[in-house]
Amino acid sequence: MTLPGKGSLFWKLLGLLALFGLLLATLHVDLSRLLLRSVSYLPEPTQELLRGYAREAEAAWLKEGTAGIARYLDELQKREQVWARVVDADHRPLTVRPLQRVEHQRMRFVRQLDARIGRRDGTPLFEIPFRSGQASLVMALPERLNPRRHLLIWEALLQRVVPACLALLLCILLYRLLISPLEMLRRQSVALSSGALGARVPGAIAGRKDELGELARAFNQMAERLEGALSFQRQLLRDMSHELRTPLCRLRVAAEQADEPTPLTRRLEKEVDLMERLIGDSLELAWLDTERPSLPLEPVDVPGLWDVIRENVCFETGWQPERLPCDLPGDCLVLGHLNGLAQAMENILRNAVRHCPEDGVVRLGGRRCGGHWHLWIDDQGPGVAEEDLSRILEPFTRLNAARPGGDGFGLGLSIARSMLRLQGGELWAENLRPGL
Repeated sequence: MTLPGKGSLFWKLLGLLALFGLLLATLHVDLSRLLLRSVSYLPEPTQELLRGYAREAEAAWLKEGTAGIARYLDELQKREQVWARVVDADHRPLTVRPLQRVEHQRMRFVRQLDARIGRRDGTPLFEIPFRSGQASLVMALPERLNPRRHLLIWEALLQRVVPACLALLLCILLYRLLISPLEMLRRQSVALSSGALGARVPGAIAGRKDELGELARAFNQMAERLEGALSFQRQLLRDMSHELRTPLCRLRVAAEQADEPTPLTRRLEKEVDLMERLIGDSLELAWLDTERPSLPLEPVDVPGLWDVIRENVCFETGWQPERLPCDLPGDCLVLGHLNGLAQAMENILRNAVRHCPEDGVVRLGGRRCGGHWHLWIDDQGPGVAEEDLSRILEPFTRLNAARPGGDGFGLGLSIARSMLRLQGGELWAENLRPGL
């Protein structure tokens, strides 16, 4: 297995994960040690407060003797809710009340103010000597003064919250390193697919030395080649339009100047018509697919539009209007481009009329689906094989074996689909058995 180069994302990800692990271990070990050390000793303000209690006990002793000590200890117990005694140098109480056995055992674990507190779950006893050195105040540490009273909270922060924050920081770094460039690539890909040929990945990403930078540069090169190919195609279509129409016009003029129409001149005129129609349809389909023009949309009265299309088709084919009924309600309005929708519907209708049997009917129907209309044009023809339903919408698809141009060029439905897609619609075919 060959390791990737030094500019690879592999090393960046490895460095991030190693840094994350190192920080996590440092927090868990070093900060835990610092936290435990900081709560193992009494802070200076707490020590000074306990020395003040000792001074108050000494003052009560000097003023009232053992009675003063007993009175002060009662006040101290009420004030701090802790056990407290005043003892001499041999740890004998200076009050008339003797120490209980349990209290004698507790006196074995008494400690100085600057000593470690001891076990986490215990209540430490501290001995605070009087200034005279003849006695000491021994008392349990009040809970409110215990530096470990918030230890569980600090440990939860250290063991849960801080690692979660580090993980969040790692996710942010990974997002900036990986996800953000990929999201930019996705947006530019969508823009390119929607027709924005000038879409490019910014130089900040394309200039990277890793795999994402290579991908961005490859995308920009692809977009440039695509833009160049489409520009060439557009120029080629413009040139073809001019170069092909000119000789066709000359052929038409030559045929029309004949003294008397002959079968040859009539055939020539027919072929010229077919060539002009083929060129026109091909250029229109290419224009729709490459330029993707933005068509202005407006409310279109579909039943009224069908009446106009039906009149044109009846005039050209000799059909009676009764054979082209409309089953749509009168309030069927769609947001579309009037001329574009008319052209698409007319292409579909001509295709249906062409394949409809003698005395057949072609019907326009539809139903409302939420905020849209589902429209259909039904004929009574032979239908299409299931595997060819999607193929008939592709350019130059003709399912019969007639000679080229004898039954159209297979562009009408393709133009209709492209025109409908520009208006936010879609076109597909389904068999009715019989009909399409």
